[in-house]
Amino acid sequence: MKWLRPNDSSANYQDRRGRISGRGLALGGGIGGIVIVLASLFFGVDLTGLMRVADNVLPSSQTEQVDPSRVNENEEFKVFTLRVFNSCNDVWTDLFTSELRRSYTAPTLVTFTDQVQSRCGGATSEVGPFYCPADQTVYIDLDFFNLLASRFKAPGDLAMAYVTAHEVGHHVQNLLGISDKLHQQQGRVSQEAYNRASVQLELQADYLAGVWAYHAQRLGIILIEPGDLEDALTAANAIGDDTLQKEAQGYAVPDSFTHGTSAQRMQAFRSGFESGSLDGASRYRL
Repeated sequence: MKWLRPNDSSANYQDRRGRISGRGLALGGGIGGIVIVLASLFFGVDLTGLMRVADNVLPSSQTEQVDPSRVNENEEFKVFTLRVFNSCNDVWTDLFTSELRRSYTAPTLVTFTDQVQSRCGGATSEVGPFYCPADQTVYIDLDFFNLLASRFKAPGDLAMAYVTAHEVGHHVQNLLGISDKLHQQQGRVSQEAYNRASVQLELQADYLAGVWAYHAQRLGIILIEPGDLEDALTAANAIGDDTLQKEAQGYAVPDSFTHGTSAQRMQAFRSGFESGSLDGASRYRL
């Protein structure tokens, strides 16, 4: 993936790398330790429906220290991620205006080290990249990209871009009221039905990530080179629910899937990438 028109603006960016917070993690109000453990199994986790407001943040010390040795950690990933994030906002601003006839409000990007506080509560890097709808912010511990290369065998640029584009896809869903449809089902339907709806939300975010790649190239922001699509599909394949469950426990339990199978996730991204059509996102019904 080659940058043709990189945007390095930091207008919607907060760099929290190297900060060591004395504040406790927000594990109350439904997000609990078990959710953190489960979430760590999945790539691209978002906190939609888990914690909507800051009221559940556990009280603790407000002290915060900075580890100078980690402030500039993974700087190359930071530059790359910020460019992807800005390109996502450029693409969605264009699509909201030209196709949806409405304004687009950009989210904030936060990069952090080890743990972070959001209005959805506290999270460690084990949760993976996530989007918090309560503060409209994408949170990424940049060290995740080392994990993407080592564990998931997906070191390519478009694979890394897919991570950020997927989370911004959740922001688009939030702006359009789609995420609320999942939240409204919580406690009203069976767990199996809720999981099926969650899968549709995640597959739609994968599709929207593909839509970003299509239009980022159309707008002359990036150039997709041979092998790039395969890199992204390698990432999508590696983080399917069936693949992760088989790796963790030797077998898969379809009713427990929350993000979709490897085949579904690859197909969703590929479909968005090949068509660039917003209408295609409607196939994922909550």
